[in-house]
Amino acid sequence: MNARAICAEAPVIPVIIVEDLTHAVPLAEALVAGGLRVLEVTLRSAVALEAIQAMKAAVPEAIVGAGTLRHARDLARVRAYGAAFGVSPGAPAALVEAIKADGLPFLPGCASATEAMSLADAGFDTLKFFPAEAAGGAPFLKSLASPLPDLAFCPTGGIGMGNAADYLRLPNVLCVGGSWVVPPAMMLAGDWAGIEALAREAVATLGPLR
Repeated sequence: MNARAICAEAPVIPVIIVEDLTHAVPLAEALVAGGLRVLEVTLRSAVALEAIQAMKAAVPEAIVGAGTLRHARDLARVRAYGAAFGVSPGAPAALVEAIKADGLPFLPGCASATEAMSLADAGFDTLKFFPAEAAGGAPFLKSLASPLPDLAFCPTGGIGMGNAADYLRLPNVLCVGGSWVVPPAMMLAGDWAGIEALAREAVATLGPLR
């Protein structure tokens, strides 16, 4: 699957920080049961790579990727642990070149029209818009739809149930990234049923808008 096909799988890609490795599998099971099978596990914890590996092995229907790639050297690490795709908050040249050479499905981050155009020139047609709310929100992405009709976005950053619909109604938005479906308090409590319910609500409410 390429990045665009992955983003088309569900209206929301959960942005996940796994601090306790024992949470990885039940969390993935809950999200997939709720209809969200594309999972972004960010490289912001000591067990992130092991969490990706565990989710992939135990929940084969999940499409588990790695988020917060910052350096070209991160690519080999996430590949070794079985990540199905990668996501970055920005697009440093060394990382972009490494991704192009490797071919891993990838969502490079951008926050301006110039950055989006540069990534399109580099061969990427599906981008992460980050930080979405701070960088102009849905009105900004709407303004890009006409001059850059070949580009599609996954906006992430400051998005929740209260504003996700504003993005998903746009013709150039495939999905949104968000952490609201994986609240830390629910993860700490092991409330997997509650997380599954949040995922179901997101799919039922936001899915028809795309």
